[in-house]
Amino acid sequence: MAGILMVVVAFLMGGIPFGVIVSKSFWKIDPRKGGSGGIGFTNVMRVVGKKAAFMTLTLDTLKGTVPVLLIRQFTSDPNWISLVALFAVLGHTFSIYLVFKGGKGIATGFGVILGISPLVAVITFFIWNAVYFTWKFSSLAGLISFTFLPVTLFLTGYPQYLPFSFLLMLMIYYKHIANIKRLINGTENRMSSRPK
Repeated sequence: MAGILMVVVAFLMGGIPFGVIVSKSFWKIDPRKGGSGGIGFTNVMRVVGKKAAFMTLTLDTLKGTVPVLLIRQFTSDPNWISLVALFAVLGHTFSIYLVFKGGKGIATGFGVILGISPLVAVITFFIWNAVYFTWKFSSLAGLISFTFLPVTLFLTGYPQYLPFSFLLMLMIYYKHIANIKRLINGTENRMSSRPK
């Protein structure tokens, strides 16, 4: 029962659209009405600015980490932990509060990884930064860092989370289909902060 309850909690918590809440509460701006229309870190950075973006990033990460840490208080079964982790990201990418629209899963995906293994999260973070500061594409950084996730989990001693990592990777690729097309066509936008 605890596992089922935590799956539901993870989905509901993951769906909280912090990018919209933060931007509208403090800056009176709806990020969905500008840029790519996204509710995550990158589009909030473009439409609203750095402060809103980093607040969004922090909260979107936590809504992935908290459910995973909670389920680990009840069980060490990687299947239940994986299920809770996936539903936290699903909640974000298909938010029940936004009629099943949502973000692309990078920050919340990073959050669930942090809850599973801080070491793997640090490695993923460094891969993201290495790619981003080389090519300046947030989408590319997210795609590549999560592509390496199965390898990172395996090499750091977490092979039991490989099925989870492949499902998470596929979910993130699905949400980035438009970005992948733009990257291939050379029309993808680089991340930038809203001018003052």
